[in-house]
Amino acid sequence: MSKDFGNKVMQARKEKDLSREELAKLIGTSGPIIGRYERGDMMPSVEFATKIADALEVSLDFLVGKSTQTVKDKSMLARLEDIATLPKTKRLELFNVLDAYIRDFKTSKSYATK
Repeated sequence: MSKDFGNKVMQARKEKDLSREELAKLIGTSGPIIGRYERGDMMPSVEFATKIADALEVSLDFLVGKSTQTVKDKSMLARLEDIATLPKTKRLELFNVLDAYIRDFKTSKSYATK
């Protein structure tokens, strides 16, 4: 797991065009420590893992390999959290509408001329 964590940190850090030192400064540690996390030599505490996720604008689930998606849009993450608080029937209604919209979009995309 630590190697996967390190790879995800490195991937997200490079996508944000940050050096190890820049990321380290954002979370209050050193560049060599970030390097050790990325190589899988050591794992950060939950506190530092959360700081890394916040600094890289990804979810902690993404960094620990529980999700393949990075949520970079904070308003989308807030919406997902709001959806999770809806009663089950309301969530199902919303998912039906979203599923229909996504299906229609994919269909129109497949028929679009290039």
